[in-house]
Amino acid sequence: MGAMAARSRYPGLRAALRALPPVFGLALAAPPSPAAAQTAVEPFKVGTFEIDGAPTVGVVLRDRWIVDLDEANAVLERDPRYPAIPAPADMIDLISRYEYGMRARLYELVNHVVEQGMLDGARPEYVHELEDVTTLPPILYPGKILNAAVNFYSHVNETGNEEERAEARRQRRENRGVPYLFLKPSRGAVVGNGQPIVLPHGRTMIDWEVELGAVIGRAGKYISADDAEAHVFGYMVTMDISDRGGRPPGGNPLTSDWFVGKGHDTFAPQGPWIVPKEFYGNPMEILRQSLDIGDERMQEASAGDMIHSLWELVEYGSSIITLYPGDVINNGTSGGTGMGTAVRGEQRFLQPGEVISATIEGIGTLTHPVVSEPEPQGLTGAQLTPVCEYRSCD
Repeated sequence: MGAMAARSRYPGLRAALRALPPVFGLALAAPPSPAAAQTAVEPFKVGTFEIDGAPTVGVVLRDRWIVDLDEANAVLERDPRYPAIPAPADMIDLISRYEYGMRARLYELVNHVVEQGMLDGARPEYVHELEDVTTLPPILYPGKILNAAVNFYSHVNETGNEEERAEARRQRRENRGVPYLFLKPSRGAVVGNGQPIVLPHGRTMIDWEVELGAVIGRAGKYISADDAEAHVFGYMVTMDISDRGGRPPGGNPLTSDWFVGKGHDTFAPQGPWIVPKEFYGNPMEILRQSLDIGDERMQEASAGDMIHSLWELVEYGSSIITLYPGDVINNGTSGGTGMGTAVRGEQRFLQPGEVISATIEGIGTLTHPVVSEPEPQGLTGAQLTPVCEYRSCD
């Protein structure tokens, strides 16, 4: 019998139901649906990991546990109180949807895993130890990577003497101008934590630069520096590995070649994961970045040494090209690079067998072995030549 028919046939039924004790009425009610989580019980990071042979988006807890997002989401949705929210296809999909439901779902997942004690004792199959998975670059792969050139005062004229450096920095402070951004290749250049940095055959002047990578979360063109932070999803550690060997002489008269300098395979390490901005803070207030080769500290700097703020870099970059979710803007590096003589008194470049580590406090550390590339065979002479063919390598 339908509800409408029951009311017409038994006119006192509604009043009788209203008269039932409150406890009886509660027994008939469905359990309340949880409100969308507004906070996470603890901070988390996100990354991409190889799990069961496939790239998988994971939630990182305590820098030790990796929660398979797809599997964990499927388990959570078995509870009818949680709405179905498709798991992201990849990191760029997660970033694009973060402000449109994905943030709340990640908060729900983290709260569920932590509050149910899934990190203690027996763990579900979708929670992995970091050492049991392979860490991949967080974004496979950024649409574009914009790097700031000479954006720290300590990096200005690193090869000059003390007086020359001081004068160059004084002039730069008085005339900051606009930032200088260059494009770094993505696929091929981007590698994840632990993957080797390959020294190209014959290129003997390979340098290091630690940088903060700001991951764009919201598309925009002509983004004001005052609104730039709202367009950022989060932050990761990056390195701008650089070839200081330059172009061979002859042919095209241009002597500057940024593709040679920045574009080799493995020259854009990124990761080990991304910290959503709400768990990191304002990088222009707290940034501390450093780089070591083995046990030797090569670089160390804070945001106070920056010439242009990260927000100014976003404004400048977006005044040239639209920024999209998953794009990366790197903030530049400080003094202490291998080409500079200001810190160590002489130039020093990467050697095979070394281990390079870059750290940003509050985010994590990238660590990479350095290896040599075998000599290529069968080329016709149009390739980039070894540095020692046109420069002294003594």
